[in-house]
Amino acid sequence: MNLATNTREKPLIILLLMTMMLLSVFPLDVVLPSFPDLSGYFRISPPDAALSVSVFAVSLALSILLVGPLSDMWGRKKLLLAGIALATIGAAGCAVSSEYQWFLGFRVIQAIGCGSFSLAQSLVQDLFVGRERERLRIWMVTAGGVFISISPLLGTWLQLEFGWQGSFWVFITLATLVWLSACRLLKKAPPIRTPAHGGVLSAYWRVCSDARFMGYWLISALAFACHFSFIVNSPIIFMEQLALSPYEFAWTLLLYGVAYVFGGVVASVLHRYLHANTQINIGLGLIATSGLLMLWLTRQFGLSATTVLLSMLICTIGTTITRPVVNSKAMNIHPQYAGTSTSVGGVLMFLSGGVVSALISVVPEGLISTLALWFLALSLAGLGLNALIFQRDKQTLNVG
Repeated sequence: MNLATNTREKPLIILLLMTMMLLSVFPLDVVLPSFPDLSGYFRISPPDAALSVSVFAVSLALSILLVGPLSDMWGRKKLLLAGIALATIGAAGCAVSSEYQWFLGFRVIQAIGCGSFSLAQSLVQDLFVGRERERLRIWMVTAGGVFISISPLLGTWLQLEFGWQGSFWVFITLATLVWLSACRLLKKAPPIRTPAHGGVLSAYWRVCSDARFMGYWLISALAFACHFSFIVNSPIIFMEQLALSPYEFAWTLLLYGVAYVFGGVVASVLHRYLHANTQINIGLGLIATSGLLMLWLTRQFGLSATTVLLSMLICTIGTTITRPVVNSKAMNIHPQYAGTSTSVGGVLMFLSGGVVSALISVVPEGLISTLALWFLALSLAGLGLNALIFQRDKQTLNVG
């Protein structure tokens, strides 16, 4: 597919994709430093505030479920523009809400609209090829992590200057700019793809019946759940249990962004020299190591920002190594269903992230131990899945 072939426009399209990545994580993380203020404003507990992030993630997953296959049939541009408009309405509703129930309702609307930002993966598949595509996927995962890390710092500044509503007004501004950019850069809608008789369901059946495809996306989802569950519960760990101020919390998470950048550099190097299966095992192995280290450090030295961050930096590097590889492996299996493939991956990632983070947040007393045990369980499950895929590929080659 070729939405924009002009070489001069390529940097602008990459900037558009990166901004879509920013907006896909911005609503989740920029509100984290506002948890205490949200709790006071709506008269709710901090765990209830954390639960609102999980609700957003689950709603986002359900939106992504439809966005991808519909974009295969109707075109990326139409779905993207409609989604941005809906997300903007939801954000505006959140900013003016006076009751927590209304706030949650508009967060769901915002999340449904934000599902359109998942089309960044489909656009990468449409517009780039070969090593350029692989490099861009690594950059996007890395950029997503950096955005996640700087969002709380930005959220802290917005909180101090404009209150908790400030982050929603900034989202509206950025979303409007992306809407205008997409109108200009994505000049032509892609050819309509009719998956088969049966439409969306047929497309899902085609890709989801492929065990390798589902296996790779599940590995990506398991790695994402480790990262997401820490981010959602980090305000409880740092601000409630360790009594850090929102400003100190934001600067602490900035180290998380450094780890993402380092992980992206490592992933780029490994991509040149190692087999994909080896890269996946290294990444998942680091996540498992981070879980063990978190358990040991906490029991030996007690809960502190240092003991938590040391473990999380290792987990972050492992996540950044794992996800670009498995995402590319999954997307390349059914390139003619790029939108549907993106939806499957997005649904699995945000559902797993939302469910795991919600399960962890209901046991705040043993939060760190629970988090570490989930890291171990999820990474071991990923290693098992990767071993099964690798074994099946070997058997297929031997038969061939």
